[in-house]
Amino acid sequence: MDNLSLSKQQQRLKEILHYDKSFDIVERQIKIGNKNAALYFVDGLVKDDIMEKIMEFFYKQVKPEDLTTAESFSNSFVPYIEVDLSDSYESISTAVLSGICGLLVDGFDKAILIDTRTYPQRDTSEPENDKVLFGSRDGFVETMVLNTALVRRRIRSGDLRIEAMQAGSKSKTDIAICYMESKVDKKLLNKLKERINNIQCESLTMSSQSLIEAIYPHRWFNPMPKAKNTERPDTTSNSVLKGNIAIIVDNSPSALILPTSIFDILEEADDYYFSPITGTYLRLARYTITFISLFLTPVWLLFLQNPDFLPQELKFILLSEHQNIPVFWQLIIIEVGIDGLRLASLNTPNSLTTPLSIIGAIALSDFAVQAGWCSYEAILYMAFVTVANYTQPNYELGYTIKFSRVFILALTYIFNVWGFFVGVAVVIILTISNRTLSGKSYLYPLIPFNPKKLFNKIVRTR
Repeated sequence: MDNLSLSKQQQRLKEILHYDKSFDIVERQIKIGNKNAALYFVDGLVKDDIMEKIMEFFYKQVKPEDLTTAESFSNSFVPYIEVDLSDSYESISTAVLSGICGLLVDGFDKAILIDTRTYPQRDTSEPENDKVLFGSRDGFVETMVLNTALVRRRIRSGDLRIEAMQAGSKSKTDIAICYMESKVDKKLLNKLKERINNIQCESLTMSSQSLIEAIYPHRWFNPMPKAKNTERPDTTSNSVLKGNIAIIVDNSPSALILPTSIFDILEEADDYYFSPITGTYLRLARYTITFISLFLTPVWLLFLQNPDFLPQELKFILLSEHQNIPVFWQLIIIEVGIDGLRLASLNTPNSLTTPLSIIGAIALSDFAVQAGWCSYEAILYMAFVTVANYTQPNYELGYTIKFSRVFILALTYIFNVWGFFVGVAVVIILTISNRTLSGKSYLYPLIPFNPKKLFNKIVRTR
């Protein structure tokens, strides 16, 4: 930023901000100590009452001899805590568009940035999709500063680092990286920063998901979650204390935990809010139910196609009546129908949720059986699978299990026994090949095998 006159500085800033064409970007002409000055801010993102007090101080207390340099003026005559200087028009415009108030004074070679921003936000409350039976009831919101404060409140240590970065050539989305200096993997940290700095995209409007896709490019074919996603500050703080890295993206009410494994994603806060015995039971129950939800319907279809494989005492799982529609297509219809009901429930007004539930119950009930569309067994097993998907909070993992189950079902239906084993093999290969950012296996500590850490992942000892 050159030592230009105020009018030329304003013209340069106008060429970047185009505030004459956007009603919400405001230029406020003022005089400070008989010198011309201008304030720039986004209407709705600044604290009006604080800015009024600052301007009142400027009008009453600042004299012409006080306006020597931007440094001395900001140190002595800007009565606010968060103040910075910038001589770059690009950084000034980015700060203003982020909600910071920019002050230009005639004769100063730097702009004074006063961080009086405030963002519209909802109240901190327990996350809807990440609840616990016991424990804290606060959760992340869409404001990054508040989210980092919730983490800092739980880790009162100078060892905690929270670094700020930006990504997106147009959106310039704020990103906070949280880690413990003494525990973090420095190689992983540097690699993560490098990838964020090298992100080639205009915006991260979808926040966390956009960031993950930018960090892990060319991995669209693998539906496995690339990072643990949580809306809980306690879960985030616990992961950071273990040496992991938490990424908090502005406008996103969740944090990304790196590196991660399938065992980390299957963990829940309730595992630690109960005693070790109860926590271990909850964890084992979750692992078992998740495993069953993946293989229940494919194994059932395999036995229907090969009834000789079943011992006599398990013959009751076979169909007792002739079916108009093949069992495979029954299962596919119910899979898609359940997703349709789920999507409908998200877009249904609250006053109509009860009628929708009744319609859904009728569609997937005895009426479907009597109409000849489904069998009782297909509805029973799909009901279990649907409920089982909610035993763990990660929706992305739930859909991964769903896609894997349908893939194995299709191969089993087409190629029978060989199709089943090929489908299972492909799912295992996809899981193993889903490497974390650090390069560790997605199945660590199972692959490579580390018995002590695997035991701690399965059994909660502390």
